[in-house]
Amino acid sequence: MPPSNQGIPGLPDLTHPAELIQFGSQGLKAFLVLVFLVLALGVAIALVSFALRQQQPETVISLSEWSFRYSQLLRGLQHLTLVLVLLVVGFFLSATLGNRYHHWEQAKVTQVAQSVAGDKLEQIAPQISYVIQEPFTYDTQVNGKIIKVNDKREVKRLLSLASSQVQVKLEQNVDVQGRSAVYRVDYGADYQVVNRLNDIKSFFFEAPPPDGYSLLANYKVERSGTRLEPLNPGEYRYAFNLQPGEQTNFRVTYQAQSGPRWVYNATGQMLTNFRLTAIANTPVEFASGIVPTEIKADRNSTQYTWIFKDNVSVKNPFGVFTNTAPIRNTGIIPRLLLLTPAIFLWWILLLYLSLPMSLKNVAIASGIFFACMLTLTYLSRFMNAELAWTMISLIFLTLSWGLGLNRSASLAAIICTIAGAVLPVFGLLVPFSGLTLSVAGLLSAVWLAVRHWYGWYSLPIEDRAK
Repeated sequence: MPPSNQGIPGLPDLTHPAELIQFGSQGLKAFLVLVFLVLALGVAIALVSFALRQQQPETVISLSEWSFRYSQLLRGLQHLTLVLVLLVVGFFLSATLGNRYHHWEQAKVTQVAQSVAGDKLEQIAPQISYVIQEPFTYDTQVNGKIIKVNDKREVKRLLSLASSQVQVKLEQNVDVQGRSAVYRVDYGADYQVVNRLNDIKSFFFEAPPPDGYSLLANYKVERSGTRLEPLNPGEYRYAFNLQPGEQTNFRVTYQAQSGPRWVYNATGQMLTNFRLTAIANTPVEFASGIVPTEIKADRNSTQYTWIFKDNVSVKNPFGVFTNTAPIRNTGIIPRLLLLTPAIFLWWILLLYLSLPMSLKNVAIASGIFFACMLTLTYLSRFMNAELAWTMISLIFLTLSWGLGLNRSASLAAIICTIAGAVLPVFGLLVPFSGLTLSVAGLLSAVWLAVRHWYGWYSLPIEDRAK
């Protein structure tokens, strides 16, 4: 089985057929052994009673006491069997729910992690280059003599951009097969170039496409509204002439798809009259610690703007990435579900020590308890778990009132439910679990002491006999 489908290791899961069959066979064997022991004890008492039927009255009285105690044992065994069956079934149910909830939480964490991780789309700032003839000297050997040669070579130099106006729109799409989330990028940038050189008029506009894209479409480079073609296919170098003192404008546009990060890399150039506006339809955060000049957010989008009017050099790429709220309180519901059988046993013992409980009432009360835990498990996926349990507790306490035949017994059932079920579950949901569980345990002990030792709260005689 893949590790992602195993849930919490070592716990039974009723959704796994092999485990279900194994536990069913073991439970059947244990039940048959218990039935055999009860029948054997009854047959033994019956045989002894038949063999000593002619003996003295004292012996008959002793056998009658044995028979009476056996009948009491059978009645008590019925309650014990029912509680054990409910406890075992509740354990398997809560363990299965714990596994399923753990698996759901891990899938949610993985989905969120994938929505903010992945390849980044890195847009590299264009460069304006030109070539000059630079003199240089080198030594060579001619007819066995070392001579110095003066020559010229071509050297590439860069011209700074006079202005950069960049706008990028980022739309996150999460319904993409094979990927958790992608950015759909709509990029448009206007660059102004001013020739401040006196003797150079031939230049190259180098505007490479972004790095890290999975799809690039409609990539265009325009000069004053005229589309340019590269010198060589795949090089993204565009030749142009510009007289000294003149200026011209270039526009670069494209649509792309990439991972949920977009950054702009100035490649160490000096940025002058620079403006970058990034608009995203998802919660985003700025990258590389370069704080935006302006931040605007509304219901539909978030906009970051970087404005550098004077010469600025930015070392690291800067931009935006998808930001999500941190996932908190993971593992709380699985832990609660694992402790659910213990809470159930605590509550049912309080009821037995406080009220006359019939088999029917035990079965109904147990069904209500586990139904409330099941409801809490699935409600906590959509709302706050503490708020969900508060609403469920009101229903739980209302139904627990019916365990008593009169007002006193009903109040006793409410107190037992609060101390044995409501507070322990609530204590495992809140950060102060130890304090809340201590209060629940103290309330249970005080209630039992008041109920049995001091007689401050006693049930009517007709209720005690039942």
